[in-house]
Amino acid sequence: MTKTTVKIDIISDVVCPWCYLGQARLALALDRVKDVLTATIAWKPYQLEPNAPAEGLDTFDYLARKIGGAEAVKRGHQMLTQLGDEIGLPFAFEKARIFPNTLDAHRLIHWAAASGETVQNAVSKALFTANFVEGENVGDHAVLLDIAEKSGMDRGATAEKLASYIDVDTVKDEIAAAQRMGVSGVPCFVIDDQYVVTGAQSVEVFENAFRQLASMKT
Repeated sequence: MTKTTVKIDIISDVVCPWCYLGQARLALALDRVKDVLTATIAWKPYQLEPNAPAEGLDTFDYLARKIGGAEAVKRGHQMLTQLGDEIGLPFAFEKARIFPNTLDAHRLIHWAAASGETVQNAVSKALFTANFVEGENVGDHAVLLDIAEKSGMDRGATAEKLASYIDVDTVKDEIAAAQRMGVSGVPCFVIDDQYVVTGAQSVEVFENAFRQLASMKT
């Protein structure tokens, strides 16, 4: 059987828990439909809080102001933890004390693409894990360099780039392009530059969409 190949752009921010959940559900769905469809993945930037200072914000204070108080944050974290448990995706919200500016994390993801899809996937997923499981500050250059090195990137070359303003405008332009396209929240999954799936949809929703797409293309 000839398989359909699709391109998926994942527009996300590494401090977005729904993006973390959504990309994991996407991966599970792609595994379920591998009999009819394969996908190439590219990660695209978005910033939930582009004005966060370099040193970051206190996560719980920031979220409480953003979504309506400490109880709302607690309920949201409990729900996300439960949803993560359903697919074996860990959350450790109590460790994520710093809500960073993610511009440099997105620059790292952008550079990782030059080393191929596998490396970019590894970097993106490592950033989610660092933030949501290990409680690392993914705005910290030392954290970013460790992730880059472990994912197969050259640490020295990456350090030089992080110390500069290389691709700052490139990342900001990509975010602006997504906003012009109508993206106002993430995650957002763009398939073959024409089909858009918004939000952390269930594995079943992704699976059904891919099977329908595969049948349309054959």
